[in-house]
Amino acid sequence: MDLTLMLLRWLHFLFGITWIGLLYYFNLVQTPFFGETDPAVRSGAIQKLVPRALWWFRWGAMGTVIFGLLYLLMWWAMRLNYAMTPWTVAIFTGGFMGLIMWANVWFVIWPNQKIIIANAVATAGGAAANPAAAPAGRRAALASRTNTLFSIPMLFFMGAASHYNLFNEATSGGLTAWLVITLIILAIVEANALVGTQGPTKKPLDSISGTIHSGLALWLVLIVVIWVTCH
Repeated sequence: MDLTLMLLRWLHFLFGITWIGLLYYFNLVQTPFFGETDPAVRSGAIQKLVPRALWWFRWGAMGTVIFGLLYLLMWWAMRLNYAMTPWTVAIFTGGFMGLIMWANVWFVIWPNQKIIIANAVATAGGAAANPAAAPAGRRAALASRTNTLFSIPMLFFMGAASHYNLFNEATSGGLTAWLVITLIILAIVEANALVGTQGPTKKPLDSISGTIHSGLALWLVLIVVIWVTCH
């Protein structure tokens, strides 16, 4: 059983590196490049490069979630007897952000990117541009930047579960308050990505620095919530 758990953890890490690595590639490298390159070069990349990258991206997300959930459920049952421990709370916090990110990949980013890719192929063949392509690109961009934002606190809580005890002084009431407040905060951040395409809360996501700063701000807010509810 130890070997099974180790293999699941290894696969979770392997798929996670693939997924998050491509997430950072899209946001830190590809998007700025597309903003500076010629339309013809950008169209060719959207037709030939982006579909390949998105295939690894979405299946990296799927593998990360599947192997992570299997590991979590087996460990929680066999080692903790489904007890709500500091480890469990930290893993659930990071894991819930990971699930939101996975949902964004499969149900927001990928469907909208299919519209963009189809439009690039069609216009390259002489067809008129699809008016839905620009809004689809904006929606996919907001979801992708939100995933980048989430990845910063998500990776922290995943690592803290085994390497830094955040909740060692928490009572059961404190843990419950922490989970409820955290879910509300994460729901607000996710709603910002899904509702509308413009506005002051969207502006930080228009730049790489704004996205990173927002991710660090979310991490800090969650740490403050831990301090208030669990100490």
